[in-house]
Amino acid sequence: MSKPAKNEARRDELIELIRYHDNLYYNADTPEITDREYDKLYAELKKIEEDQPSLVREDSPTQRVPGQPLDKFEKQTHTLPMLSLQNSFDAEDLMAFDGRVKKGLGSEDVVEYYCEPKLDGLAMELIYRNGRLSGALTRGDGYEGELVTENVKTIRTLPLALPEKWQHLELFEIRGEVLMLKKDFGALNDLQQDAGQKTFANPRNAAAGSIRQLDPAIAAGRPLRMFCYAPGSTPNLSVETQSEFISIAREMGLPALACLSFADFKKAAEAFLKSKSKTKKPFTNLSAICSGIEEAISYYELIQRLRHDLPFEIDGVVMKVNSYAAQEELGFVSRCPRWAMAGKFEPEKATTQVEDIIVQVGRTGALTPVAIMKPVQVGGVTVSNATLHNQDEIDRKDVRIGDTVWVQRAGDVIPEIIEVDKSKRPKSAKPFLLPENCPVCGEPAEKVEGEVVTRCTNPTCPAVVREGLKHFVSKRAMNVDKLGDKLIEQMVDADLIETFSDLYKLTQKDILTLERQGKKSSENIIASIEASKKSTLPKFIYSLGIRFVGEQTARILASEFGSVESLQEANLDQLTEINDIGPKVAESIVKAFSKPKFRKEINKLLNSGIEFETTEVKQNSQISGKTIVVTGTLPMGRNEIKDYITSLGAKAGSSVSKKTDYLLAGDSAGSKLDKAQELGVEILNWEQFLELVK
Repeated sequence: MSKPAKNEARRDELIELIRYHDNLYYNADTPEITDREYDKLYAELKKIEEDQPSLVREDSPTQRVPGQPLDKFEKQTHTLPMLSLQNSFDAEDLMAFDGRVKKGLGSEDVVEYYCEPKLDGLAMELIYRNGRLSGALTRGDGYEGELVTENVKTIRTLPLALPEKWQHLELFEIRGEVLMLKKDFGALNDLQQDAGQKTFANPRNAAAGSIRQLDPAIAAGRPLRMFCYAPGSTPNLSVETQSEFISIAREMGLPALACLSFADFKKAAEAFLKSKSKTKKPFTNLSAICSGIEEAISYYELIQRLRHDLPFEIDGVVMKVNSYAAQEELGFVSRCPRWAMAGKFEPEKATTQVEDIIVQVGRTGALTPVAIMKPVQVGGVTVSNATLHNQDEIDRKDVRIGDTVWVQRAGDVIPEIIEVDKSKRPKSAKPFLLPENCPVCGEPAEKVEGEVVTRCTNPTCPAVVREGLKHFVSKRAMNVDKLGDKLIEQMVDADLIETFSDLYKLTQKDILTLERQGKKSSENIIASIEASKKSTLPKFIYSLGIRFVGEQTARILASEFGSVESLQEANLDQLTEINDIGPKVAESIVKAFSKPKFRKEINKLLNSGIEFETTEVKQNSQISGKTIVVTGTLPMGRNEIKDYITSLGAKAGSSVSKKTDYLLAGDSAGSKLDKAQELGVEILNWEQFLELVK
């Protein structure tokens, strides 16, 4: 055999060996060789490829090297939508789910369920074409995601190519969750802290932030994992059950949790829980085939007991009808499959002590009390403060400095005090009252009759200005993407900016005076500010931070008046005649524009070069001039649907009235659906809406 032929054969052997050992190390946690031995194999492969570049295979482990930074992520439509799941919170909900499944199948026979942990990470779809990893797509809105292929290729647990046996598949899509193991997350945060960089709140945020880095080198340096759990489009693969699909995925070398019968799972889980060893090996045989809902509920309860011993974060379990034929028969309702249910866990709670209560001032002048607490772990995250919202909330819960309180993370994310343990209240504890004056500027604060919020009335209060600027540059407003909250605070503290228009006077020299700002970052900031001058009228109106004027109201005002100048001259009668603009909103708008200083600031902004792009409106649409209210859970995000409705020449209303022409109703439509039925408003589901506007 010639030397080139020998090198080619050795290359193939090394690629298979490295792939084999990667799978043992990352997925099975059972390495057979030392790191040094692994490094030797990798170095040998790299040497062969360097000597003969023509031998480099695109699926070679050496090709995980990060590519060049991107300017932005491209978007791509999913071949099949990545739908969300219906949630349940107790055994009663799960029993009801089983009842619906049996009714849908027209049988009382015991249903076989495939049960697995609900991983708390970033949903991802891998796309293999002819056995090669050709794309990786985030879930996005379920219909369209972002291509993050280069970042995902850096995840060592994922094969760049499927084994030869499966390379005949023209298209093979598989879905899963990108996440970070708890131990890796802790190590990453230690590194971030040592480097003086921002630490991450939890493993999910760390994984999501890493995968959405425009520079793949950053993602490559992060300890990301992925676990696969569902098929996307697999036109040439014939499987009959979810358990069979997972078995094939594991055979392909794709990381997926091992599946056991429920009896074997229960035996292993109970043995693990009884073990007294402090160095228990992580329990990873986590999926089970359950015969009937009773076993599925037992699985749910066992996973909940195992939750803290798992190597990654979960927030519940997922139960799927195992048979694909039964799944197809059951179908979907709106954007949720009828054959699957997420059994969510109750938010985790902990006790701690309130050390202080401080008052923060927001962009609308709202005074918000915040409890400063002794740090405590809640759901794997250190919590040290929680909002108390307003004086009424403080009074209702009777929270005092020195109190011992129960804290939970609402939705496993936002910390909140749910109860005070009054048996442990110190004698020195006194009821807390919000100050009569703003704690930042010292001006009088007031509580308007009928509202629960106390506000600073000084429009030039530094806190109001600072928070208003943060809102002005935010993504849904003027979208100055290089200006984060901390940078805005730096600029305000350095007296570089006081008003919105000051942003457009900034120079690179100004920014270089700030800490940690170099030539390149200052150039990027100036470019970002300049780019924000190309905006739309609705975004501009929203960015001004007028009280009660959210994104939808800004769209309505832009549609009705067509220019800022016309809006400024509108009176109460003109505004209240508009559908969805009530007296309170109208009064707030008139009050804002009555202030000479505010009008002067708007003129400065317009004179700084801000231009409004016009959105093409299809006036020949079937719904031009109609008012459509959107409610419930639908296949697209609410804001995207409203933008689409507006682009067709219709108005996207926020409440149902006699002037409403259609109600577009998804799942859990609630009171708006009742109101529409009462008024005789025509109700559309998603399919009817699409047919109407086609």
